[in-house]
Amino acid sequence: MAHPFLDPKQPRIVGSIGDAGVLSSVEEDEVRRSCDLVEIRLDLLDEATLEARPWRRLGEVPLLFTARCESEGGRRGLDTEERSRRLRLALDDAAIVDIELASAAAMQTLVDELAERDIPWLASFHDFHGVPAVAELEARLKAARHVGAAGFKAAVELDWRPEQIGPLGLFLTSHDEFPVSLMGMGPLAPVSRLLFAQLGSVLNYGYLGDTPTAPGQWSARQLKEAVESLEKEHRP
Repeated sequence: MAHPFLDPKQPRIVGSIGDAGVLSSVEEDEVRRSCDLVEIRLDLLDEATLEARPWRRLGEVPLLFTARCESEGGRRGLDTEERSRRLRLALDDAAIVDIELASAAAMQTLVDELAERDIPWLASFHDFHGVPAVAELEARLKAARHVGAAGFKAAVELDWRPEQIGPLGLFLTSHDEFPVSLMGMGPLAPVSRLLFAQLGSVLNYGYLGDTPTAPGQWSARQLKEAVESLEKEHRP
């Protein structure tokens, strides 16, 4: 049975926060109007903010925690041990955790702890250089299932060629049996994020505050309003 936040028939909007100022000032009511759950980018926060755990001021808003590695868009050059430590600081508050598929083996102890605590996790993959072949995405999705992830997340770099989007859409719609979160980065990112949400991408990321946490993001509020405006349309 799929996790309630990972249902392709009900795309969810994730509001991403990587700024301590936003995390300390954004109001719960505004968050609830803008998104369904909040991603806290632990790799973008300093130690004082981590220790203060300001995300707890968001009340009952579901939280997704990420501590991204540098090779897949993270900052501060955090090694595996430090990223695991940061995630453990947040587990009492976590609805979902994001771990790069490439880091899953090195973070196996944390993965086991998530299983013991019944906290689902996404196996994520980021390609900032282009769009990988569908066969590569299929292999990574299979690997995500093998290591026990609750879903697979892929973010890929699109250029101006619209023909890149079609194969990605077909990949997405061919995996109703396993949750997939798919998004583009780059020039066609906004269009792709809206389309993929309509095609069943389970988690669709925008940003809270003034600063995107990935290239080509909508604000979470804009994305939520756009997705909701399409809810009456047929979705495969």
